Amino acid sequence: MTAATHRLREALRGRRPVAAVWWEMCAVGRAVRAAWRGPGRERDLVVQSLKAAGAALIAWAVAGVWLGDPLALMAPWVALVLVQATVYSSVRQAGQQFAAICAGALVASVAQAITDDTTGALALSLPVLMLMANWSRFGQQGIYTATTAVFVLASGTAVSASAVGHRVGQAALGAFIGVAVNAFVLPPVHLRDIRENLAALAREAGDLLHSVADDLRGTEWDAQSAAGWSSDAARLQRRLDALYSARSWSRESLRLTSGPLRRLHRGPTVVPPEDEDQRWSRVTGNITALTRTLAVAADEHRTPVSPDGPALDLYARLLRQIGDACHVEASRLVGEAAKASPERATEVTMEELHRRLQLGLREHAGRGAARTAVLGTLLLQAENLWAEIVPERGEPTEQ
Repeated sequence: MTAATHRLREALRGRRPVAAVWWEMCAVGRAVRAAWRGPGRERDLVVQSLKAAGAALIAWAVAGVWLGDPLALMAPWVALVLVQATVYSSVRQAGQQFAAICAGALVASVAQAITDDTTGALALSLPVLMLMANWSRFGQQGIYTATTAVFVLASGTAVSASAVGHRVGQAALGAFIGVAVNAFVLPPVHLRDIRENLAALAREAGDLLHSVADDLRGTEWDAQSAAGWSSDAARLQRRLDALYSARSWSRESLRLTSGPLRRLHRGPTVVPPEDEDQRWSRVTGNITALTRTLAVAADEHRTPVSPDGPALDLYARLLRQIGDACHVEASRLVGEAAKASPERATEVTMEELHRRLQLGLREHAGRGAARTAVLGTLLLQAENLWAEIVPERGEPTEQ
């Protein structure tokens, strides 16, 4: 943090509304810079917003200018909201919204025919339509049943079959334009998020292992330190959930997307295989189990006893090597040149640390079952982590 930023933060302390506006402006500035720098989530949002605006303008030009409709409101409105994050969701929501609009127009027209009064028709139709809006078949588009009724009744046009058909036709036109623009103009393909989440998961796993290793080597770890590790492990699980969500989102973005147009997508054209998700899921599970074991050993009210200093130092070095391998994997996933790689020298170091820890385990066996159980469990979890992170190497060789 620069001195100027620190002074500004101190000046804004205690002024929550001003501070909130300032930090929001900073967030907007960061998003603008990210969109300008290159492809990413921020630039995707810019493209999607411009496509939605363009679809609405095209719908207005067709309905209001070319066809000369004086009430050409429905077409640009529907086109605007149907430029969704994926082509598949645009098509699905187009069907749901079209059904909701038809229902709203029909119910509003019937209510106006019964009451012959705009206020009475609104009072009669809106409660019914708001109940219909909760029908699961409409999805998130159910609210358009009621808003369509408001537009139909507030426009002041006479109730007739042609008037209802006109509204429905406008909605169909807008839906067609919105879906067509989303499908054929830079169709959204979400492949980047999978690789980014995998890389972030690997990087955060390495950071956590380094943090544990540093605390163990410093011999200044206790229940509070273990609680911090457990919190970081829970954050890894949330990152894993985000990875699963990105995988599902990517799969949906490829549905109903034209192959030739998909190749125009700037950014990654392939994604890591789903086996990578499962591998890092196992890594996350092993790290969670490791931190849980250390938390139990740090609890003075529990039976297990933590290993002594030399064994902990060896184990910390082992974890740091595994953390380095995680960082190498993170660099590989984002296409960066790694500073180091787990080649033969690292493998020899791992085997030596493993051999010495095995000797330490035998020494602990003569000093009590509780201490031996903790060290053996920690060693097994470290072996599992290494086997997952560097699968082609396998586990360290037991001496």
